[in-house]
Amino acid sequence: MKQPVSIKKPEGKLGVLLPGLGAVATTTIAGAMLTRKGKGEPIGSLTQMGSIRLGKRTDGRTPLIKDFLPLASLDQIAFGGWDLFPDTAYESAMHAEVLSKEHLDLVKDELSAIKPMPAVFYPEYVKRLHGPNVKKGADKFEMAQQVEQDIKGFLKTNGCDRGVAVWCGSTEIYQEPTPVQQSLKAFEEGLKKSDPSISNSQIYAYACLRQGVPFANGAPNMTVDFPAMFELSRERNVPIAGKDFKTGQTLMKTILAPGLKARMLGLRGWFSTNILGNRDGEVLDDPENFKTKEVSKLGVLEHILQPTLNQKLYGNIYHKVRIEYYPPRGDQKEGWDNLDIFGWLGYPMQIKVDFLCRDSILAAPIVLDLALLMDLASRANFHGIQEWLSFYFKSPMTAPGLYPEHDLFIQSMKLKNTMRWMMNEELITHLGNEYYD
Repeated sequence: MKQPVSIKKPEGKLGVLLPGLGAVATTTIAGAMLTRKGKGEPIGSLTQMGSIRLGKRTDGRTPLIKDFLPLASLDQIAFGGWDLFPDTAYESAMHAEVLSKEHLDLVKDELSAIKPMPAVFYPEYVKRLHGPNVKKGADKFEMAQQVEQDIKGFLKTNGCDRGVAVWCGSTEIYQEPTPVQQSLKAFEEGLKKSDPSISNSQIYAYACLRQGVPFANGAPNMTVDFPAMFELSRERNVPIAGKDFKTGQTLMKTILAPGLKARMLGLRGWFSTNILGNRDGEVLDDPENFKTKEVSKLGVLEHILQPTLNQKLYGNIYHKVRIEYYPPRGDQKEGWDNLDIFGWLGYPMQIKVDFLCRDSILAAPIVLDLALLMDLASRANFHGIQEWLSFYFKSPMTAPGLYPEHDLFIQSMKLKNTMRWMMNEELITHLGNEYYD
């Protein structure tokens, strides 16, 4: 088989830039630092703990993914980011109360050395947050230029050969595309006019792509999923991915819904509610910001269950999602689901799920994996939408005209088969060949 791609070796240091140095980002950074010190395990990270089968089952070839793929090692990473609060990564992690002080103190010096660069922050997109560590500029184009200078300065100061960015900031208010997003020329003109439809996250994405930095969007914002960003990613030959980290309740949906469909069990209704008390919960307490998250969450079932093909089973589902801000919970989110299903001859049944999870604990390994895999994609000369990374997102981006694949198991197969293809290995189909496949 001909080698499909040529992948540059991960030589030198990789700068991992995180817009939003809050609970998710600091949990990611601290976890990576603890892991490379041998003080913790990167549980939940496919790149660090996952394995991949190669060839037939009888071949016995199942290396760790980190040994199979030419990924940057944790020792090669330098972390940085932006935030509207001036707290160091250590102070921010202490405030978030995700990891214990005992854990954080093991890497206190390293975390304290990470100080956020001033943020691009127009408060109309995230009305519940206010902080002093913000940039000033004549217009949004100047703001983008300042972010570009930040990127160049960070990479030079930290001796990095290349960078990658993963959005860990807040959910912005709901937006529909406007003419300014339809072409790169229109977008750049909009930046110079400070067009109100250009959000904070879009300014970061634009600056990163301009600097050749791959960008993965961890929020449901309309950040890189519009024609202007597609055009820029092609022009600069940079990969993009998104959107919205698939962590708690939606992760459960993408596990359970494929099971119902596989067994042809019907669904009448799915009611979901969440309570959480971290900064994300505070932001989502605003109806305009909640709508952005709601749209991301609601699309999952329709695409998995395909009601147009399975009208009798899924043609009349009542799907409701609620998120409630409840400060006593902090980062320890609770996702409660009630499923009204039906089986043989239409007889009703129910499924109840109560997922007592930790939002940032589930998101941190996703951030790390995306940083390493987006860097790999860049070194493999990939550009545009990285649909093979849909595994990590609630609302996966696709090429124009395609519907997203939400089924976690199909996403996992696509992810690993892309890895096999990149490394000149046979794809796994599970067709079976007597006892040997």
